[in-house]
This record gives sequence, structure tokens and C-alpha cells, in this order.
Amino acid sequence: MDNSGMYVGLDIGTTSIKVIVAENVKGQMNVIGVGNERSNGVSRGVIVDIDKAAEAIQRAVRQAEEKASIEIHDVIVGIPANMLKIETCSGMIAIDDQSREITGRDVRNVAAAALIQSLPPEREVVDILPDEFVVDGFDGIKDPRGMVGVRLELHGTLFTGPKTIMHNTRKAVEQAGLHLRGTVINPLAQGMMVMNDGEQDFGTILIDLGGGQSTAAVIHDHQLKYIDVDQEGGQFITKDISVVLNTSLDSAEKLKRDYGYADSTQASDEDEFPVDVVGQSQPTPVSEKYLAEIIEARLDQIFKRLRTNLDKVQALELPGGIVLTGGVSALPGITELATDEFDATVRAYVPDQMGLRHPSFTLALALVNYFGGLSEIDLLIKSALTGSTQLADETDELRQREAAESAASTEMTQSESATRRPAKKRPKAKKKRSEGFKRFFSDFFD
Repeated sequence: MDNSGMYVGLDIGTTSIKVIVAENVKGQMNVIGVGNERSNGVSRGVIVDIDKAAEAIQRAVRQAEEKASIEIHDVIVGIPANMLKIETCSGMIAIDDQSREITGRDVRNVAAAALIQSLPPEREVVDILPDEFVVDGFDGIKDPRGMVGVRLELHGTLFTGPKTIMHNTRKAVEQAGLHLRGTVINPLAQGMMVMNDGEQDFGTILIDLGGGQSTAAVIHDHQLKYIDVDQEGGQFITKDISVVLNTSLDSAEKLKRDYGYADSTQASDEDEFPVDVVGQSQPTPVSEKYLAEIIEARLDQIFKRLRTNLDKVQALELPGGIVLTGGVSALPGITELATDEFDATVRAYVPDQMGLRHPSFTLALALVNYFGGLSEIDLLIKSALTGSTQLADETDELRQREAAESAASTEMTQSESATRRPAKKRPKAKKKRSEGFKRFFSDFFD
């Protein structure tokens, strides 16, 4: 399948909203535009004010449009993992004509059958991922199209989440004048990008340290197996600095970014910087060590809670260790602190694209990479969520056209081969040549 084209990823974060415009050329995703605006109307990763969030999205999109020199209409949006549930699902349909090959519409229909679940009224299906197809008892099939059978089954993984999150996200995107091209669960997209094949296979923990919350996700056998969300993130560190040093939130955020260390053992007790204290006319000097101790105390609490829940599912025994990402992971000393807290191998992921070399851009970049790498089968399964049959019809028509062209090409080749074959007869010339050689050797020996 040719996935070439434009992809726009929209990361609706607690502290900032990021938009990335990328062009997929022969499997290579090239970033051509970026938008980054301060977030509004979002708390702990969830939209709580649709109007304010829509305005912030519009500002970020305009920024990306100016840099990419295009108009943005469709976006791929990340969905936070708050209260996300992971379940197995299965569906089965009968093929009406035993001699008919399985088509894209059949794949979409069996996915729709798998979506029939008795869910509480406050929850809805966020995504469905196929694990395997089964045709008349033969399992392990990744793409059943073109096969012949009487019974088609799908076994997959179903993700369900709060209806409020999904509704508010769709509403804010629509209110911003955009069309929702697709949704992707945040840790699923990030895990596929930041982990190599071996890490996804043997098992690795991804910890996204965002502004409003911290999310731990376990990926094993190339599947998202477990999610834990801690309702504290970078904003809480900023508030701690503000309260302890008696300074404004803006000043505290700047101090965290300019002088902050996650590991207090790496900070200097001698290096000091001025802090604007509320109610004082003159700045107060504060050491790097003291600031680092404030930051480390909050991170220590977050890591301890995450570890407690990860230990319950024995996730820290997986050989892949931990990968850190998200804006807070940019703090110096974060990997050393996490290594001590989790007693595991820890590395931090930073995107290597020019202009995006900061972990806060990981999610927006992961969204376009994930969606751009989806196969036709994945897209057909996703189309069952929206109820659309357009993609199934288009892929079926394309496959029929390709099959007809292939058959016509084969027939033409055989026809040309049959017409050329009779002209290949020269026995007389060969006979004359052999008789000439005989006479030559006869005369030579005489």
C-alpha cells in the first residue's frame, strides 16, 4: 500500500499544543512544518473547556500552516490514556458465497462484528487492533483478502475509554475548523516510535513525563499490555518551586528550565542565581542544589507511585528496561534518578529531526509516524469504528483492477510468445554449415 501524502499530528497537551506537518515520501516521513502554542482549556491531559482548547488549537495550526505553506484541514489526534481499558475481542461472519474470495468489505464487516460489546453508557470504543484472522479454522492469517472460505473470524485487542474524553476531543477539533482524520492512543503511537523491534518484542516500559500527568505503558510482543497514569507531572514541579521559593508560576517555570536538575547530586551548592521573590524589591540568591532538591522530591513521589503499580504486574522484570520521554525528561540527571528509583536500565528518548530535538515533541511526531505506517488491513479495521465503507469499496475496486490488468498482461505475453515461436526454424542453414566443416577437414587431411 502506498501511504505517500501529507500527515498532520495534533498533540493536545496540558501545558502546550503541538502540531507537526509531515510528508511521507517513499516511506520516509519528512517534517515540513511545526506549530507550538501554549495550551488552554486542558487539565491533566483532558480537555475541560472546549472553547478555549479550540482557540489554542487554531493558533498552533496557523503557526504550522505558515511554516509549511499549506492549508491544514485533516488532523490525527492523540488520545490520552486516562481510565483506558485493554480487553480482548473477537468477531465472526459467514461468507455468503462459498466460491467468492474474501474482500475488504468482509474484513470491515468482521471488525464491526468484533466491536459489538456491552459497554457501560459512560464508555466507548477508542480503538481496535487485529491480532490475527481465522479462515475456516486456519489461524495466524494477517491478511485474508483473496482467500476463499465460508467463515471469517477476527481476534484482536479492544481499547475502551471515557466517552467524555472522546467527545470533548472531537468537539474541540471540529470547533477549530478541522476534520478528524483519525485518533491514536498516545502511548501506543509513542511506543512504536521510540522502541526498536527487540524492545517491543521482549518487553519494555515507556514513561511519558508530561506537564499535567505521567503515564507508564508496557509494550510486550509488539502489543500495548498495561497502562498506569499518575495524575502529577511537570506542572506540579513548577508549583512546588513557586511555593517553596515564594515566586510567581512563570518565574518558577523559567527557573526549572534554566537551572533545574532532576538529580540533586549533580547540582552545585556554590552556583547561585537570582530569584524574584513576591513582596521583595531585590532578588534573592538561590543555589542550584536547593532548586534540585525541590525538583527531586516531587519526581521521587511520582516514580515511587509508578513503581508500586508496575511491580504489581511484574513489568520491571522485562528485559527492555525503561524509556523516558515527555517534556520533563529533558531535565539533566533524570535518567540517573530514574535508574536509582526503578533499579532498571533507563534511557531517555529525544527526536533526532532538525528543530524537534526536544522530548516534548515526541508524541506529535509519533502520531504522524504511526498513522503513516498503517497497512490497508489496519485502516480497514479502523473504518469499522466510523461505520464508513468507502475505504473497503475503494480497496476492493483497486484490487479487482490490478487483477484484471495482471491477467490481461499475462494473456498478452502468452499471445506474443505464441506468435513469435514459428519464426524460429533454421535447420537448413545449420546443415549447410556442418557440411562445410566436414569438407574443410577432409581437404585438410588429404
